[in-house]
Amino acid sequence: MTKRSSRVAITILGATAFALAGCREEQVDAKAFPDLQTCTAEATQGGMFTAQDCESAVNAAETLHVEAAPRYDSLEVCEEQHGADACSTEASATQGGSGSIFMPLLAGYLIGNMMGGRAGMSAGQPMYKTSGGKYTNAARTSTFSTNSGAAKLNTSQFTRPATTAGKTPMTRATASSRGGFGKSFGGRTGFGG
Repeated sequence: MTKRSSRVAITILGATAFALAGCREEQVDAKAFPDLQTCTAEATQGGMFTAQDCESAVNAAETLHVEAAPRYDSLEVCEEQHGADACSTEASATQGGSGSIFMPLLAGYLIGNMMGGRAGMSAGQPMYKTSGGKYTNAARTSTFSTNSGAAKLNTSQFTRPATTAGKTPMTRATASSRGGFGKSFGGRTGFGG
């Protein structure tokens, strides 16, 4: 009876350890760049990403920006969330649209090496300024003190946010109820502390 009990206990302990290990989120090498040129310049010097990685991740981030950037009903509300001179009308941001919706300007790109190694698959997220002068990704899962630097990040940093295109833009009241664009997430800090 004792032998069986110890086997059951070991089996339960092993299953628990395996389950806990399965709960840990995978981390990837990631880097933030203020623009495509900075990424491709680093690629020519043997950086973390190739020039092709830079281009495909930046294109993906720009597409995501058009689809999922936060949208506001006034320039004032947008600038309250992202800072002075950090917003434009949707028409100038997307080359078409009503012009009465305001979006933050892209302030950089977050690129992750999703498969590991130089030949891996890269993923991109747009970065936006917050009113506090920091930066956040489109999914609002992190805040960063700078829009350049390298770190190991959880794959959740590259989660595709909900589409905002065609939806009702945020008003001052809805932005406030969410704690602001740069404040409604877990608050994890990546690059630059």
